Amino acid sequence: MTAFDRSTLQPLIENGWLVEGDAIAKSFSFDDFNEAFGFMARVALWAEKLDHHPDWSNSHRRVDVRLTTHSAGGLTAKDVKLAARMDALAAQ
Repeated sequence: MTAFDRSTLQPLIENGWLVEGDAIAKSFSFDDFNEAFGFMARVALWAEKLDHHPDWSNSHRRVDVRLTTHSAGGLTAKDVKLAARMDALAAQ
């Protein structure tokens, strides 16, 4: 990992994120497709602000996310910041 130590990931891990090699991943479940798509739209606005974009997919009411910083070759503070923002948006 680059740019931070593993302890920075601990709050995310406690909130359901998984470390998968050079990335972190999580599946978000919502009540229906509209809620899942709305979450993706809100995250997209933040991703633009942070200039960091997720690898993700949507199937009905589920959004699967994988975060890594390709230009750095692994995890960075950008991934941690976007993951925390996604958790906050999903809780709304």
